[in-house]
Amino acid sequence: MIVKVREYMVLEVEHFNRSTTVGEAIDLLSRSRHHGLPVTDENNRLVGFVSSKELLRNANHRERPLSEIIRPGTYTATPEMALDDVARIMFRYGLRDLPITDDAGKLCGVISNLDIVRSHFERASPAKAETLKTLLSERYQLPFSSRRGLVPIATLRPTQWKVYEDELEGRRYELERGFAEPVLVLQKGDKWILVDGHHRALAAQEMGLQQLQAFILTSDKPHEFAATETGFERLAREHHLESLSDIEIDRAAHHPLIEVTTQLLRRFDRGDDHATH
Repeated sequence: MIVKVREYMVLEVEHFNRSTTVGEAIDLLSRSRHHGLPVTDENNRLVGFVSSKELLRNANHRERPLSEIIRPGTYTATPEMALDDVARIMFRYGLRDLPITDDAGKLCGVISNLDIVRSHFERASPAKAETLKTLLSERYQLPFSSRRGLVPIATLRPTQWKVYEDELEGRRYELERGFAEPVLVLQKGDKWILVDGHHRALAAQEMGLQQLQAFILTSDKPHEFAATETGFERLAREHHLESLSDIEIDRAAHHPLIEVTTQLLRRFDRGDDHATH
């Protein structure tokens, strides 16, 4: 299946008018998280893109309108383009953001390299669900189905007893930007057993979210499945895990992935010749 740009582009686009002055643009861009923004005319037609570098080069001419400093035209995409093709364009030209225009040339969205990465995460998640579905079917000799949906965070029963504070911070950042992949949940009657995505779920709860996107697995023979205690439930019972509040947050140690990365950086800082081996 071909994934289209429209499925991942951001519709609410921050942009400048070509009559915006350099000074106004600098002030606005410095308060945003962007490194540059599209520029439109009075009819919302895209006329170019201004980067922070271009603004800095003209910082001594704050009264000049953007129309005088930008090069006309810029790289663009349309909502119906294949996302993988757009990813190649962005990679080839080192673009962080790509404006999306409609048939009339009007700005209708933007896609970032973060959106591209998010799409790959989300496309990888169904493979996890399919793998777990196969394992459950083989283990309990029952048919299982999976679907995408929202799960109530307050009723999730965890199966992991410890998370790391630094990884939680990363998940908060991802959630704020709509970047986090769905969690993986096993539904058993009215029970929601969290199998994968504990950092995401706990970060979402701390942020005050009520629901979370998930891949949900259920047995096609719920009465037979209800009579069996799964390994996930046994693990939760042995570690006294009933809700996300029972998870320990390790604020002293690093998540293993962060720890490995930090060690490598330290070795490079020391000039260790074996750092790349």
